[in-house]
Amino acid sequence: MRRILFILALVAWTINSTTIMAQEKIKQTAGRDQLGEFAPQFAALNDDVLFGEVWSRTDKLGLRDRSLVTITSLISQGITDSSLTYHLQTARQNGITRTEIAEIITHIGFYAGWPKAWAAFRLAKEVWAEDTAGDDARAAFQREMIFPIGEPNTAYARYFIGNSYLAPISREQVVVSNVTFEPGCRNNWHIHRAKNGGGQMLIGVAGRGWYQEEGKPAVEILPGTVIHIPANVKHWHGAAADSWFAHLAFEIPGEETANEWLEPVSDEAYNQLDK
Repeated sequence: MRRILFILALVAWTINSTTIMAQEKIKQTAGRDQLGEFAPQFAALNDDVLFGEVWSRTDKLGLRDRSLVTITSLISQGITDSSLTYHLQTARQNGITRTEIAEIITHIGFYAGWPKAWAAFRLAKEVWAEDTAGDDARAAFQREMIFPIGEPNTAYARYFIGNSYLAPISREQVVVSNVTFEPGCRNNWHIHRAKNGGGQMLIGVAGRGWYQEEGKPAVEILPGTVIHIPANVKHWHGAAADSWFAHLAFEIPGEETANEWLEPVSDEAYNQLDK
C-alpha cells in the first residue's frame, strides 16, 4: 500500500516526456535526466513504474481519462506549479478541449475550493490560448445554422483528415446526423456497402463543401444542396479549404449494410479542387 501511495504522489513532480500515444508504452526519461544521480531509485520509479507501467495501461483506462484524474488530483491539492502546467498540456494532447477544461475546472472549484480553481484557470488559459481562435470560429459558424455542431467526432477521427463534429438529430425511422467539418477537413474514401437498398443522402446545411465519387469530378455542396449516394459507390465528402461546412447525413435502410473505410484523400488531389 505504501508503494502504491508513493507512486501516485509522484504525479505531482515536474516532468518532460516524449509524445504520448494511445495504446503504446510511454517512454519517460525526465526522472533520470533531472534526478538520476541524486535520487536514482526515485528516478526509476518515476520513469519505469509511474509512466512505463501505470500511465501505459491504456487498455484499462485511456490516456484522456488518466489526464482528467491527474489534473483533478493536482488542483484539489492546490498544486498549481509547472507540474500542473505539464499535465494540462498532456490533457490537451490527449483530446481534452478548451471548452471541456473550462467546465472541468469550474466543477472542481465547487469541491476543491474557489481559489484553487482560479489558480488553475490562469495556467489553463495559457495552455489552450492558441485554441481561442478556433473556438471563436466554431461559435460563429454555429450561429449560421439551426442544427447543433455537436461533440468532437472522436469515434471516427481515424477516418478523417482534420477535425469534425457529430450531432445526432434523429435515431427513429431514419438515422440522421449533422456532421460539421473544420476548413480543410474531409473524410477518407469510403463505401456504404449493402446487399439491397442502403446508401446515404446528404443535405448541405451551412458553409461550403465537396462531394466526389470515384472517377467523377467533385461536386460543390452549398446550403440546400442534396447529394444522393448509391450503395457500393466509392466516394468522399468534406469542407472546402477556406470554409467551415456542415451537412445532414441520412442513412438509407438496407440489407446487410456496412461502411468500408478506405485510403485518405491526398493533399495533392484535394488542393486542386478550387483551381
